[in-house]
Amino acid sequence: MGAVEAVDLQSQTVVPEDDPEQLAPVLSFLHAHERRSESTATPTYALVGVNEHERIEVPETVHRVLVQVVAALRAGKAVTIAPQSMTLTTQQAADLLGVSRPTVVRLITTGELPADRVGNRHKLLLDDVLAYRDARRQRQYAALEATSVDVDPDDSPEVIRAELKTARAAVAARRRAASSR
Repeated sequence: MGAVEAVDLQSQTVVPEDDPEQLAPVLSFLHAHERRSESTATPTYALVGVNEHERIEVPETVHRVLVQVVAALRAGKAVTIAPQSMTLTTQQAADLLGVSRPTVVRLITTGELPADRVGNRHKLLLDDVLAYRDARRQRQYAALEATSVDVDPDDSPEVIRAELKTARAAVAARRRAASSR
């Protein structure tokens, strides 16, 4: 079995070396190559081995990931590599969304989250789960904005509570109206 075949596809975090400046020449090389590739020639990327004829071309996506990893490590940040399949189980979707698996099943049942049924299991596309997560965040931000009130430091706590109660009631009424459609 080759070295690549033995690579563990579990998530792993890489922490920067003791001296992140050791990565400066690598980052400089990668950026210089990017600048040169802006010419009309099509850039190619390669890994080169120890022996003279050990060279393999690398896709541009791998090159972009390498640039990001080196830049982050040089900045003293840890990098997590988390291989993801393009389809997810309900548990994987739940982990990604930060909810329970039964919640994901309910979202599928209500049609809020598209999924394919394979046997007695659901399979979800990663893109669909990420789109749902982004839409949910936007709804959460909108709800936060709708329930915010300007607080006057001279107002009493009772006045502030009353304003918050009114804002929450308005949001609840809009939610009820939207769900009854």
